[in-house]
Amino acid sequence: MIAAARRRIGKVSKQVSGALVKWSRRVDRTANRALERAHPAVLRVERRGRAVATLSWALARAGTARAWQWLAPGLALSFRGLALADAGLRRLCAALARGATATSRVITPRRAAGAVILGAGLLLVASQLLDYRGIEIGQPGYANLPGGTRPPTVDVKTAGEAHAYLLVPIGLAAAALGILGAVRSRPRLGLSVAGLGIVATAVILLVDLPAGLDVGSESTRFAGATAVLEDGFYAELAAAGGLVLCGLLYYARPCLIRISSSGRAASARRRRPRRQASSPARVARRA
Repeated sequence: MIAAARRRIGKVSKQVSGALVKWSRRVDRTANRALERAHPAVLRVERRGRAVATLSWALARAGTARAWQWLAPGLALSFRGLALADAGLRRLCAALARGATATSRVITPRRAAGAVILGAGLLLVASQLLDYRGIEIGQPGYANLPGGTRPPTVDVKTAGEAHAYLLVPIGLAAAALGILGAVRSRPRLGLSVAGLGIVATAVILLVDLPAGLDVGSESTRFAGATAVLEDGFYAELAAAGGLVLCGLLYYARPCLIRISSSGRAASARRRRPRRQASSPARVARRA
């Protein structure tokens, strides 16, 4: 009974496997026929795609060529313009460098400081003839008026009247020292100019400033009288400060260091080429 059952199971399995093999072969044949039928259509689509790609590439190349034909002259002109601008800029920089070099030979720091001292001295003299103070009447009432309307001013005085024109000879002396300093190199001359500037500043702050802000008897004569400082005061103060500053700058000239013969020999030894660290003799000694 057991042998008969085994024979039946073997026959059934052989029948099932045979049916599966037949079914797979039918599916394979059907798929193969479908692929054979679809192959010409795929070839036609591929050919059409290649043709379209070739045509689009040709059109793109043609459009690029035409665009380049239009853009090439403009680009060439722009690059030529850049080259010309670069060359012109280099020539301008070279000309400015040559001009600066030539100017530095003529306008040295000593001469420039002397010229500024001369200008400050002349400004100090000219400021003595300008109005340095005045008394405005009714100033609070003119504060909110449009158009920059100023109140009437009385008792106007020049800068020289406050100290009997004492700063005029000081300004002339500073101008003469400026001319002398521009012609010859005298460092101590700067200390003299700075001293004159200090004296002028002291006179301005100790004499002119209190006198300029003093209303005096005008406060009893007019209501709302206020003393104000005019342009002459600030001009003489700026000139005195310029004398102090320029005098100190003229005195503090660049230090010139002289190189002795020993220093030159030491610098020559430093510039001498050094021997190599590994020489044949040293290698022989080490061995």
